[in-house]
Amino acid sequence: MTVNTSSRPELRRPDGQPVRVLVVDDEPTLAELVTLALRYEGWDVRSALDGSSAVRVAREFKPDAVVLDVMLPDFDGIEVLRRLRAEVDGMPVLFLTAKDSVEDRIAGLTAGGDDYVTKPFSVEEVVLRLRALLRRTGVTESGGGSALVVGDLTLDEDTREVFRAGAPVTLTATEFELLRYLMRNPRRVLSKTQILDRVWNYDFGGQANIVELYISYLRKKIDAGRDPMIHTMRGAGYVLKPA
Repeated sequence: MTVNTSSRPELRRPDGQPVRVLVVDDEPTLAELVTLALRYEGWDVRSALDGSSAVRVAREFKPDAVVLDVMLPDFDGIEVLRRLRAEVDGMPVLFLTAKDSVEDRIAGLTAGGDDYVTKPFSVEEVVLRLRALLRRTGVTESGGGSALVVGDLTLDEDTREVFRAGAPVTLTATEFELLRYLMRNPRRVLSKTQILDRVWNYDFGGQANIVELYISYLRKKIDAGRDPMIHTMRGAGYVLKPA
């Protein structure tokens, strides 16, 4: 999966908080794939595997948009949409439909869905469609929210400047992308596979040691002589958290 966000302005809610998206699909792997891609956008994402869970999570989470599979094990996405819209009018919904199911697409749009993508789809397409829907419904582009801050570590996505405790840190392009991914997911354990996919944009054919190498480069520049922020979770991956 490739999701290139380097040239995209960040989208945030009008109150400055991260966009909230609910992903509903009964295929756990697919739901997780979409969820991770949307989190990489800096959004707050929850997922559900069936209709009843989707309605329950939506009531608690109050998402700004929903990615909704038409075919669900208990009741279909059309019914989920009907129940959601009964409580929150105008919330954009992006339907996921079977490749050849014209009926699903028509039914989804007729029921009030805002757009659809057909399976199999690229995650990039889902992200772009959602961004378009969110802009149309009042989620504005943030011009001043380019800085990521974790503890005393600051990364400016526009100027590409990095500071630790006020001291500038010089990074290569790849080191910067790796740090940005870690800082967009603070306190979250990221596997080597996830890091390869997001930072290098393709699978290195099992050469996960490239991740170890660049983590070591970052540590020398970010953590040298300071309380460490980048931690190895043996057998799981890496996590960045305030010192």
